[in-house]
Amino acid sequence: MIHKLIPDNELLPIILASGIMGTAVMTLFMYILTFITDRVMNVTKILGTMITCETTEDGKLSNSKLTIVVGIAAHYAIGVFFAYGYHLLWTLDVGAPGFWNGLLLGFVSGIFAVIFWFTFFGVHPFPPHIDLKLYLPTLFLTHFVFASATVASYIYFADRL
Repeated sequence: MIHKLIPDNELLPIILASGIMGTAVMTLFMYILTFITDRVMNVTKILGTMITCETTEDGKLSNSKLTIVVGIAAHYAIGVFFAYGYHLLWTLDVGAPGFWNGLLLGFVSGIFAVIFWFTFFGVHPFPPHIDLKLYLPTLFLTHFVFASATVASYIYFADRL
């Protein structure tokens, strides 16, 4: 059982690449929504601002290089972690990579994300002023994009082994 927790050498790049691709597609989608709606949906900047505790005095997101680097690194690390979780489920014969599984994983990942962000904003000493009534449902929906892109990337790369 323990051997299933550690991916084979040839699968590790697939997990990394699919997590990065899924995160990139989701991040792009969030940027497009930010542009279209003129609302703050920049998940990497929000994450970086909260991790570094650099919310401005008027409650806005930080523009520091540290905030941006930390936010991007954390977001992509979380994406790879989720991709590893998907891989682990499939290794344990819980579902298989495919369209419907991608949607189900998007739903579950979205629930986890909403719970995480709601809690993070609740316990943070100085969170930025973000409209959570808009941000959280949007974040939930974009996890369908994330999971679908991650699963599609996983299938694409795994087929080329």
